[in-house]
Amino acid sequence: MKPMLEVQGVGKKFRIRHEAQPYLSLRESLGGLFKKSRTNGEDFWALRDVSFNVQPGDSLGIIGRNGAGKSTLLKILSKITPPTQGRVIGRGRIASLLEVGTGFHPELTGRENIYLNGSILGMKKREIDRRFDEIVAFAGTERFLDTPLKHYSSGMQLRLAFAVAAFLEPEILIIDEVLAVGDAEFQKKCIGKMEDVSRSGRTILFVSHNMAAVESLCRSAVLLREGKVAEMGPSHSITRSYLSDPAAKSSNGPDQQFTTNHKEAQITRLEFLSDGAPSAVLFMGNDLEVRAHFRSGLPSESFMLGIVVRDSAGAPLLFFNNRNYGVSFGSKSPGSGIITLQIPQLNLMPGFYSVDVYLASLSKDLDVKRECFSFQVVYKAFEGAGEPLREDFNRVFYKNVLWKMDYNE
Repeated sequence: MKPMLEVQGVGKKFRIRHEAQPYLSLRESLGGLFKKSRTNGEDFWALRDVSFNVQPGDSLGIIGRNGAGKSTLLKILSKITPPTQGRVIGRGRIASLLEVGTGFHPELTGRENIYLNGSILGMKKREIDRRFDEIVAFAGTERFLDTPLKHYSSGMQLRLAFAVAAFLEPEILIIDEVLAVGDAEFQKKCIGKMEDVSRSGRTILFVSHNMAAVESLCRSAVLLREGKVAEMGPSHSITRSYLSDPAAKSSNGPDQQFTTNHKEAQITRLEFLSDGAPSAVLFMGNDLEVRAHFRSGLPSESFMLGIVVRDSAGAPLLFFNNRNYGVSFGSKSPGSGIITLQIPQLNLMPGFYSVDVYLASLSKDLDVKRECFSFQVVYKAFEGAGEPLREDFNRVFYKNVLWKMDYNE
């Protein structure tokens, strides 16, 4: 039996410029056509000599640190961008869910977008008609079916996009970490649906930082490191190898700057402080403070800042956003500012953790920084000289617990 997907020596090269392009008049631009370019730059290989096969009905996890080349590989497999070297042979229709709203049109209704997206995936109208009711029921968007998509929240768009991709029965289903923006109940539904898809004999490629989800869903996994295949094998073995690699736990510094890329609103800098000082090591019970510097072309009344804390396997443990706490930042004109979240006495057991930061409006995500900060919690006797807590029982701890005994002699 031939593989459903063959990846043969795939490489992808990008050209990185090191010199900002100055403003040129029309005359200078036309004159420059006949001159040799002096722009400084270098070639960057996001992927290099990547090869593997995926058999029909297999479910493959693709894991690795940020910058390892996972998203670039998925875009090549989805035929969004061509490889610089090598080739990909796919035997069957491919459906991709890489970004919320991909293949949708904001001015069309949910109903119209189901048919549009289905057509893009190569489905005939009768196939879409046959699965239409199931798609709508799974997405839970019945009330908004004839509402333009631009009025949907990012979560509603995600549910509809996933339902279309999963229910229209492509032979190969490719799913990126986009599921991370859904709520816990929806993620559970998605995992269940992907298990159904896999059991039906179709092929799944799944990229995630949640190692528990990769292990439960995928039979095998590929570990990418610096654009190359570092390991490939059973998913439980590959995820263990990834988690045991010190590089996977290395700290993304507690003070980070981000380049401007002309989004409606974006995070320009993040600061992480432990008990008031920048640090990637926290004692049990330390305070954690997150400062998100932002620049926005939108008014501030609709802003939401979300913080997700994940364990070493990528499973979400804690989620904070200002709307859950009834906090509004008031109405301010477009500009820049800082949003601060203070988490007193972070009740986490010793181990390695990572943080995602989201900046969103009422209807969609504006900027998402995944795994932007990694930190370690170390043991501290937080009450007197107490004995260490049992880590096999506890995932979190409570610092202020009252004990009382009434003793009768």
